[in-house]
Amino acid sequence: MRTAAAATAGTLALIGFVTPAAHADTSAGDTVFSSLSFSRTTVGVGISAAQTLSVTATARDDSGIKVIAGFKLVSSDGRYLYANSMSCSRPTSTTMKCTGTYTLGPDLADSYYDLRNSSAGTWYFQAEAAAKDGDFYEIQKSAAFKVKRVARLANTQAGPEPVAKGGRLTVTGALTRANWDTNVYAGYGSKSVALQFKKSGSSSYTTVKTVTTDSSGKLRTTVTANASGTWRWKFAGASTTTGATAYGDSVALG
Repeated sequence: MRTAAAATAGTLALIGFVTPAAHADTSAGDTVFSSLSFSRTTVGVGISAAQTLSVTATARDDSGIKVIAGFKLVSSDGRYLYANSMSCSRPTSTTMKCTGTYTLGPDLADSYYDLRNSSAGTWYFQAEAAAKDGDFYEIQKSAAFKVKRVARLANTQAGPEPVAKGGRLTVTGALTRANWDTNVYAGYGSKSVALQFKKSGSSSYTTVKTVTTDSSGKLRTTVTANASGTWRWKFAGASTTTGATAYGDSVALG
């Protein structure tokens, strides 16, 4: 019996496995995973609070499912994370449904499972369903999700306040992200961050310009003040890092 894996948490995402999937899954006979649901497909983790994730998989075979085994997550740096708890049921004579829950964090009781910076990126869920007639289906790399380092933007600061119409306004901020190796938020340098403005009375922000953080993650730029309103920074995120939006700073024309 081969072993394999499982997965995630937060807002429900469904992946269909009614027919054999590509991406190096293996199977024999008519065994399939008829459904696979992740509570989140992207998980952002900071430096302290661990994230709890869950995955539910249902397998089907005409002869009935003997077992679903090997529920685990495979990290981007090649480590396995097994479920904290598992529960299984048999909704019908031909199906089995299992749910596993997992904990992700940079400072767990067992240091082997601690997240490292190298852990950020694409993770995979793995599991194998074995049927009573010897058929099987093994999920290997068809079920992917993201684990990302949390980014933060400091409150936006804009001045002088008030500012004369047509005057120059200086806007500052700072972008940091979780360092899972040291458990601190460190400056995130050389990243593009949008400076946005919402005119007083409006309900939406418009990007005015894009500014690159310095080596320590700090942001600084000047703009022309043509109307009263709120300024803020917004970071779109990266392949290993979540997005972030700063609290805005309202500036009135004087």
